[in-house]
Amino acid sequence: EVTGRGIITAISASTVRRILAAAVLKPWQHQSWVFIRDPDFAIKAARVLDLYQRVWDGQLLGDDEYVISSDEKTSIQARCRCHPTLPPGRARMMRVNHEYDRGGSLAYLAAYDVHRARVFGQCAAKIGIVPFMTLVEQVMTTEPYTSAKRVFWVVDNGSSHRGKAACDRLAARFPNAVMVHTPVHASWLNQVEIFFSIVQRKVCSPNDFTSLDQVEDRLIAFERRYNETARPFTWEFTPADLEDLLARIERHEQKEHSQQPTGYAHQ
Repeated sequence: EVTGRGIITAISASTVRRILAAAVLKPWQHQSWVFIRDPDFAIKAARVLDLYQRVWDGQLLGDDEYVISSDEKTSIQARCRCHPTLPPGRARMMRVNHEYDRGGSLAYLAAYDVHRARVFGQCAAKIGIVPFMTLVEQVMTTEPYTSAKRVFWVVDNGSSHRGKAACDRLAARFPNAVMVHTPVHASWLNQVEIFFSIVQRKVCSPNDFTSLDQVEDRLIAFERRYNETARPFTWEFTPADLEDLLARIERHEQKEHSQQPTGYAHQ
């Protein structure tokens, strides 16, 4: 642009990068956000955060009580590259061909023990109530969960485990299991999402699989390896941080309301 306008005769790409890096305004970057629309956001979020600190209804959890964070990672594809992937070498990163053939997709369901850093997972052709309850069965028929006093299941509001019906279904099958929902649009409160981000980086990328069987084998092998070395995540967002967040949102909404034109507010 600057050379086309005759401002300068030439400019290097590295100079352009330095100028852009130093720019105060960066219109090519963005952050997404969403309004809190769950009327019980504070109550639901506080319950989840308390469980991460081993607290329920103001009481410390016992040694025979556990917290499970669970969800599904959907649409993991088997992409078979049209040309063989070149392994990394000296001064050369791995090279993956851009073109690929699709080999289908599967879902990876995982249940993560928050305080023991243990993962239980399985693959399914698609998500739903049956695959989720199969995962629950896998966990709840394993010690120490079978004989536990209570096992809290933190889940989001996906169709596989949504609402009171899902809570009742879980309690009917396993009386010592308690389902706890995150607020709507607050899956970031679910610790299993951290595990899924690790899976995405270490298993699914770059996506170069010859078949869905290879995808499943890689997922299960990584899960086994992860369980050998994992430690609980250091969860830093506390109930005090939640109160601060809600207070800042309230101040922002009050400020926006006060800045609205009188006629607009009246309409």
